[in-house]
Amino acid sequence: MTPLNLLGADGAAAGEVELTPGIAGQVIKPHLIHEVVSNELAARRAGTHSTKTRSDVRGGGAKPWRQKGTGRARAGSSRSPLWSGGGVVFGPHPRTYGGKVNRKVALQAWRSALKAHIERGTVAVMEAPTWDAPSTKAAAAFLAKAPEGLAARPLLVVVEDLDSVTARSFRNLAGVYVLHSQELETVDLMAGRSLLVERAAWDRMAGVGEPRTAGEAA
Repeated sequence: MTPLNLLGADGAAAGEVELTPGIAGQVIKPHLIHEVVSNELAARRAGTHSTKTRSDVRGGGAKPWRQKGTGRARAGSSRSPLWSGGGVVFGPHPRTYGGKVNRKVALQAWRSALKAHIERGTVAVMEAPTWDAPSTKAAAAFLAKAPEGLAARPLLVVVEDLDSVTARSFRNLAGVYVLHSQELETVDLMAGRSLLVERAAWDRMAGVGEPRTAGEAA
């Protein structure tokens, strides 16, 4: 298996990160990734579209003309769906598009996406840079020294604080997107062709679904 590089403050490889048993032993399952990604994309839809039925459209309270004797078809309301300005039949209404995905399925899809990045060599963990202030130039220099696998774009940088110096340094680079670790979903892992994760964020991500030890708090 391709090792998971740990990058130093300058961007060069400074060691390796040990994988948790859950990620190391995960078999990549594309069908689960597809199921979860499809659900996450559906859940992101606003679902705020709406139309008015004949009971919602204003007007139409009076019968347009008498029932018999005019030679015209019978009509009880000018807001019938057959009329211009009438209600809409079977039109869209506000709804939620996201469905239910079992927790174990979502966990396997998450780990499969991470494992795929690891096997391709397109993910690395970085120690916190030593920059005193946000610097896009320093972030570009950091990526220039990073392993070749991180050259693929778009690059997703996962951080623990979106207001940190690290996040503010990377977010102005072309093809680089910064995301908080708690907002990260499987679809984000698949959308990024390469992945750069802060050490603290990786510890959170790698620990998802791992059993707790006796010394850890519940």
